[in-house]
This record gives sequence, structure tokens and C-alpha cells, in this order.
Amino acid sequence: MTKKEEKTFNFESSLNELEKLVDALENGDLSLEQSLQDFERGIHLTRACQSALTDAQQKVQILLEEDNKSSLTDFDSNNEEKQ
Repeated sequence: MTKKEEKTFNFESSLNELEKLVDALENGDLSLEQSLQDFERGIHLTRACQSALTDAQQKVQILLEEDNKSSLTDFDSNNEEKQ
């Protein structure tokens, strides 16, 4: 991501746009040109969202290490449902 994109990037709106692109592509009513353009935009959004998630994970890791909790554990949705 460029510096400009980092300042204006919004994860939730990007994810929402990505979902709309996927729906449009799955619907199959787009021209080949529009499908390729939407696919390219989707790849860009996917990479930007993945980068944002990686950055967030790194920030959490840093905060935990500052608090002397040096490791993360994987989230287990089964444990959440039992509580």
C-alpha cells in the first residue's frame, strides 16, 4: 500500500466493496471487460485487507510483549460457543 492509501484505507468499507464485487462476478451478468476490471479491483482489495490484518496482528503482538505476555494463542470458536 502507498502512503496515501494507508491514510485513507478503511477495512470495513473495503471488505464491503469486495463482497459486492464477488456477488457481481458470481452473478455472471457482467461483460468480460467489466469482469476483468472487477477481478483486478478485488485482488487489490484482498491484498490491502490482508495487509491491514497483518499489521493489526503485529500491533497486538507488540502490545502483548510490552505487557510481558509473549505469545498469542489461536482463537478456538468451539470454546466461545461453550461459554
